[in-house]
Parts: sequence; structure tokens; C-alpha cells
Amino acid sequence: MADMWVTAGPDPRDAGEQPVGEKATYVDYLRIYRHTLALKCEDLTPEQLATRSVPPSSLSLLGLVRHLAGVEQFWFAQTALGLDEPRPFRTPEHRDLDFDGAAPTESCVTEAFDRWRSEVARAEAWVDAVPEVDLGLELVIPGRGGEVVTIRDLLVHMIEEYARHCGHADLLREAIDGRTGQ
Repeated sequence: MADMWVTAGPDPRDAGEQPVGEKATYVDYLRIYRHTLALKCEDLTPEQLATRSVPPSSLSLLGLVRHLAGVEQFWFAQTALGLDEPRPFRTPEHRDLDFDGAAPTESCVTEAFDRWRSEVARAEAWVDAVPEVDLGLELVIPGRGGEVVTIRDLLVHMIEEYARHCGHADLLREAIDGRTGQ
């Protein structure tokens, strides 16, 4: 099964134990999807990571990493923590810069993965501090006219976001080198 990501031994996404409780289940699913994205980008050159899907789309694995760094930052730093900081890899004038600006350079790859890992770490720290009984608490979504989301819905949304984009990543990786993934 050399065309699969996990070719021998146990799946690296397996934490070894079944999560107990609602929060632990959400956290585990999100952890698995984040790890899946990293696996799908593993061992590729900057050129391969920046390879676009089909014209006119600017979708690429590197663009997905940049996009998900921004998604993590928006939902956890801006919405959950209430921080007023600009979303990475995007400007008001260019909302698709996360994908359009995914250049096949080592510096672009390093910046994207460093930022994604940093945003994931900040999100994980915030979620770790949230008691399970608070999953129903509402958070105001910035820039959406007072719209709110519960912590539970935020976590489920993040799982959905990663699930969709990991599906994109499956197809992108298969087109690059034929590897398909679990």
C-alpha cells in the first residue's frame, strides 16, 4: 500500500484511547483532521504544495494550509478570544489571497505552516481551558452584526471545515503523486 499515507504500523492519528464526553469527542475529531491535513502535505516540495487543482481554481495544498490558518485565527483568536487582529493571508481587497498568494517558495511554505501551527496551538490552549459545561455559551462573531455562535457550534464548524478541506486535499495529493489517504 505504498500509495497510502500510512503505509506501515499504527495510524499516527490514533490517540490510543476513545474520548470520553462531548468536549473530548470534538477535540479528538478536530485533532484527527488537523493531523490528516499535515499528513497530506508531508514530503512534498514547495512546487508540489503550490500545485493548483484545475483552472480557474487557485486551490492548492499550500493554499489550504494558509486558508485554515486564517480560519483558526478567525474562530479562535477573533471570535473566542475577542482579539482585534487582522486575518492572515487575506486583505479586505483580496479575500482569496490565502489561495492566490500560495507561492511555490520555501519561505511561503515555512510562513504558512508556522502560522497554521501557531494558530492551532493557540486554539488548542483556549479549548483546553473551556469547561465542558460551558459548551453552550454564546460568543459574538466579529463583523456579523451581533450574530452569535455557541462554543459547541464553533467546534462542530471547525470539524466540518477541516473535513471538507481534507477531502479537497485528498484529490490534490492524488493528482500530485498518486497517493491516496485514509
